[in-house]
Amino acid sequence: MYRLFLLTLFILPGGPTQSQVTFKSTDTALQTAFSWAKQMALHYRAAPGDPVGPWYESALPPRDAFCMRDVSHQCIGAEILGMHAENRNMFSKFTGHISENKDWCTYWELDKANRPSPSDYRNDKEFWYNLPANFDVMDACWRTYLWTGDTLYIKDTTFKNFYDRTTHEYIQKWILQPDSLLTRPAYPNAPVPFNIEDNFHRCRGLPSYSEGIPNLKMGVDLLAALYRGLTTYAAITTTNGDIKTATNYKAKAQTYQNHIDADWWDEKAQLYHTHYTNDHTFGKAEGETFLLWFNALKDTVKKQRTIQHLFTLDLNVENLSYLPLQYYRSGYTKQARDLILKLASPSMQRREYPEVSYGLVEAIVQGLMGVEVDARTRIVSTLYRGTGRSQLTNLPVLNTTITLIQSGNGTSITNTGKFSFRWRAQKISQGRVVAYREVGVAPGQQIIVHN
Repeated sequence: MYRLFLLTLFILPGGPTQSQVTFKSTDTALQTAFSWAKQMALHYRAAPGDPVGPWYESALPPRDAFCMRDVSHQCIGAEILGMHAENRNMFSKFTGHISENKDWCTYWELDKANRPSPSDYRNDKEFWYNLPANFDVMDACWRTYLWTGDTLYIKDTTFKNFYDRTTHEYIQKWILQPDSLLTRPAYPNAPVPFNIEDNFHRCRGLPSYSEGIPNLKMGVDLLAALYRGLTTYAAITTTNGDIKTATNYKAKAQTYQNHIDADWWDEKAQLYHTHYTNDHTFGKAEGETFLLWFNALKDTVKKQRTIQHLFTLDLNVENLSYLPLQYYRSGYTKQARDLILKLASPSMQRREYPEVSYGLVEAIVQGLMGVEVDARTRIVSTLYRGTGRSQLTNLPVLNTTITLIQSGNGTSITNTGKFSFRWRAQKISQGRVVAYREVGVAPGQQIIVHN
């Protein structure tokens, strides 16, 4: 039987709350990987004074720009490294530029000059856009709220307008209703006259993040994004007290998830299809990564088959950067660690792509150390998935900072900031949480849990 013992110590409040987070571990390889990732991620933090406001590189360097997909995948790593102002500004830009003239898209990518990036935009009728992005941004804003407690993400009228337009007009305009996913036209809302050779015509509303599949009608990653986006919308409306709308959108979200299993599972191959073409053919390429990223798989056996298949694939660094966290959360700790070390290795091609470093910071904090934050209840949960001893110092959560030390013998948490929270210390066995203890942690307080 597992028992938790608490020892409470009080220390003086204060400490270097503005200092960058640090990670130390007896697993020196992971410590080195974190150090490299932190340095690289901070390298992409922009200097003050750019017309666009605070931002960090989150697109293909050297565009000096940030795009919707990359920011959505870098935002928690950025919060861990103290880039709260950058996230607030960049998400405000994305949510603020949604418009009817762009068929309820926003700007896919902005540059430091505060303009839509010329690499992806010509005018409101001719631009590059991946349709999962609106839902990805919604979920990223929600996760950022949960981590920080910043109510801008759920109360501000600009953000709420983006969520409302995305879950209503955007779905209708781009024909993304559940019963239209496999029958929708190839190029809805295309410019007139239409030039299929022009990327800003053909890719104005790509139904996937996979950009190299010809004749594409639908990607399974877009279904997963729809499921996650509507689930997020339900969570936001619940938090804002609109239970009726939340209930409605939970049901709508589940309809999309049902379609993933009903229409996209290949029983013979025991794998999911990843795309559907305009000649009515399912196929397999990229896409499985996002089934995990959007947490869209509820069948345990199918999820395990998907993960095991991902182990065998030679994916690009963008896809690989999302996976260590997902592997940790799914109980594949060895594969998660191995992939972190692979991505951080100097021999890894394109490891300088910004999503990689931010993804590794997130994977070590949320994956290895198991830090999860919920602003609704002010609960910080921890769940150690490593071996030996590891320590995070000056980790910003809920407008305070913490120091966390974890090992096989127990866990210590110290509130080095100015605001209290509740700590849920969890123990894992064979990939499952088997026990936890929840306790309040005041500013300046240290609590030790012994195994």
